[in-house]
Amino acid sequence: MNLINLEGRKGLIFGIANRNSIAYGIGRSVHAAGAEIAVTYLNEKAKPFVSPLAEEMKSPAIMPCDMQKPGQLEAVFEQVARIWGKLDFVLHSIAYAPAKDLHGRVVDCSAEGFAMAMDVSVHSFIRVAKMAEPLMTGGGCLLTLSYLGGDRVIKHYKLMGPVKAALQSATQYLAAELGQQGIRVHAISPGPIMTRAASGIAEFDMLMEEVAAHSPERRLVSVDDVGAVAAFLVSDGAKSMTGNLIYIDAGYHIMGD
Repeated sequence: MNLINLEGRKGLIFGIANRNSIAYGIGRSVHAAGAEIAVTYLNEKAKPFVSPLAEEMKSPAIMPCDMQKPGQLEAVFEQVARIWGKLDFVLHSIAYAPAKDLHGRVVDCSAEGFAMAMDVSVHSFIRVAKMAEPLMTGGGCLLTLSYLGGDRVIKHYKLMGPVKAALQSATQYLAAELGQQGIRVHAISPGPIMTRAASGIAEFDMLMEEVAAHSPERRLVSVDDVGAVAAFLVSDGAKSMTGNLIYIDAGYHIMGD
């Protein structure tokens, strides 16, 4: 990390749930490189798990943000504007689908469940981009998290496959629309990592075994692996990159069935 200098950069991170979160790995990496970050938590139940991590990273603000509650996202950006008056990067690490729709066949998912999954997992990123834009007067970087199931069918990934595909497409359109303002947009696609969200996917442990056994590097990746790449993406070293889907999966995405 000493090769990446993020001194003076201000970032906002959505989606830390606990110490195993990919969002925390990214936050830890950008903080180690010198960035100052603000952090959100989902609700009061989640706050005790997130607050100590925010304190470790010396976050000047830890704020509630449930994308389904009107006004909370707007309040986050209002507070960031008061504290800093600008933003250099944002991480969107948020995804959700109702359990009934997530665990069933895609063909059986309800219209309500599909709409909720798309709203929380995809449209929230578009809303974040819209609110970040006026604070990124000197340019910036928006990151979101996808998964290989958005590119091809992954057993048990179910409804989140089409949702992640939509997120990846939204990333490209946002990159095209915001590029002239110097705002870069990327989707990061990590390999399987046992996070709280991943625990809701059936037979996820078997998927991890598959990746460890058949990826070119014969290993799983860690939240720190993802964090190191994310820190590079928000740095000046990546200023000529935008609109990318970036795999961090020990090469598993290149392998056939």
